[in-house]
Amino acid sequence: MKRTQIALADGRELIYFDERDDAVRDQPDRRDLPPPPPASQLRYDPLTDEWVAVAVHRQTRTFLPPADQCPLCPSRGERHSEIPAPGYDVVVFENRFPSLSQRVADEPAEITPFTPVRPARGRCEVVCFTDDHTASFARLSPQRVRTVLDVLADRTTALSALPGVEQVFPFENRGVEIGVTLHHPHGQIYAYPFVTPRTRTMLAAARRYADRTGGNLYADVLAAERATGERVVTSNEHWTAYVPAAARWPFEVHVAPHRPVPDIPALDDAERDAFGPLYLDLLRRFDGLFDLPMPYIAAWHQAPVRIDRELGHLHLQLFSIRRARDKLKYLAGSESGMGVFINDIAPERAADLLRTA
Repeated sequence: MKRTQIALADGRELIYFDERDDAVRDQPDRRDLPPPPPASQLRYDPLTDEWVAVAVHRQTRTFLPPADQCPLCPSRGERHSEIPAPGYDVVVFENRFPSLSQRVADEPAEITPFTPVRPARGRCEVVCFTDDHTASFARLSPQRVRTVLDVLADRTTALSALPGVEQVFPFENRGVEIGVTLHHPHGQIYAYPFVTPRTRTMLAAARRYADRTGGNLYADVLAAERATGERVVTSNEHWTAYVPAAARWPFEVHVAPHRPVPDIPALDDAERDAFGPLYLDLLRRFDGLFDLPMPYIAAWHQAPVRIDRELGHLHLQLFSIRRARDKLKYLAGSESGMGVFINDIAPERAADLLRTA
């Protein structure tokens, strides 16, 4: 894989990841762009012990443009996009409308003694999986999935080294029902300056289990799911995809390596090669459930950068809000107000539907 780094017209970083070593990436960004916005604010909620990002500049971000104005397609002729080259394999660049940024201007003032405020220091990146606007992740080749996985490993390592970054989160949103603002196949990576609430909860549970039993909680749960097989959708020598017994979403699958590793960079070559065929099969099963493109979120759970890495177990959480061909699951009173999920589909039924899709 060839890695070529350039600067866009406003100074943001863009990196080409090419599957051919002879790729030439010398096209300049010919746009006239304003400077990137300064870092947003992080405001602390003392009632929940959580940080909330306030990023007002994101109100003006690009929203569902027509295909001929897509900013993630290659630049061709007089049409200049975020990617200066006329074609590419995989590209990563700094988000033009980031929730987190290293471009800190002024230290924000305190709001109240109970609400500390600090710059939203971190980084947000966009990952373009292909230059084909009409494609989807499920239609990529296994070789391209391997390239994407290597890119996520590269970016996880690089972002983990940034000052103040505590957790790196790669993810993909797919479908307007999920809330995507661009149709082009792409994902994102957030480098947070704190350990996220979901990860803190999982680490706390893993720590209690380790103190009580000396075991690795996620590894033992995975072993139990593999042993019963009732909720396993598909597996191979290195990975298992299963529906969690307490799934929150109508269709939710965890894709986990059999060997406990903290993050994507820790995967070996055999594990990286084995991931693509299994994951592509799983995505196609999602699309086959109702014979239409399934909206989903694919979220990589990685261990924090500095703390409790021995408690983490890398896994991909894939889930959809679609519960029937013509019905979506909305987070209403119980879920949004209290954080208590109510699932309309039994996990065992969901696993059976996915196995036969």
